[in-house]
Amino acid sequence: MNLRNCAEESHRLYMKEKKTMKDIPEDSRPYEKCLRQGVEALTDGELLAVLLRTGTRGRNSVELAQDILELSRDKEGILGLHQLSLTQLRSIKGVGTVKAVQIKCIGELSKRIARTAAKRELTYNRPGTIADYYMEQLRHEEQEMLICMMLDTKNHLLGEEMVFKGTVNGSLANPREIFLSAFSYHAVGIILVHNHPSGDPKPSRADLDFTERVLRAGEIVGIPLLDHIIIGDHIYMSFKEQGIL
Repeated sequence: MNLRNCAEESHRLYMKEKKTMKDIPEDSRPYEKCLRQGVEALTDGELLAVLLRTGTRGRNSVELAQDILELSRDKEGILGLHQLSLTQLRSIKGVGTVKAVQIKCIGELSKRIARTAAKRELTYNRPGTIADYYMEQLRHEEQEMLICMMLDTKNHLLGEEMVFKGTVNGSLANPREIFLSAFSYHAVGIILVHNHPSGDPKPSRADLDFTERVLRAGEIVGIPLLDHIIIGDHIYMSFKEQGIL
């Protein structure tokens, strides 16, 4: 077999192995299904396939999307996209840097949409609205994060700062760091928000002790702690609502 014949045979085998959306029955293709039934009819895999646009050798975009959704070890399906790193995504055959970045941007976009929608209802004396505002930002995190919200005399938000980020089992920040931030914003009150990666917002002994320390420090410096909200997985706990503060 000469070189030309070898090249033709190689191309024939490649095209035989390569799968495209044309290999899927027309009534099952995501684009056509979306136009016919609406975007709500698409499965998670089909939605992701539309955004990926193309597959790879031997895998069409729907199959590639399913590979991505199955990659998460801790949370199955679309929730796992938030937790996958660029390195993990690139470990999937057919996912290069461009597709990995696209997927991470999808996750970030969904969080920002949810947060922007929640901001319209944000009221600082209603813990549920604060929990809604931070829920998508914090509930997917694998480490504890502590956010300090700084308020003025009319309970308007002056600013917020991430004052601590640690391991899942790490202890919370020193109150000194919190009040340094509060002083920098000339705050007259603060609200603390932190997450429990376990998904259970029940306060630990360390959470209770830490909150008591911040409360006492706030009384000394004249910047009261108004609430401490713990974010779980679609659930929260407010120290104020529970009568702890």
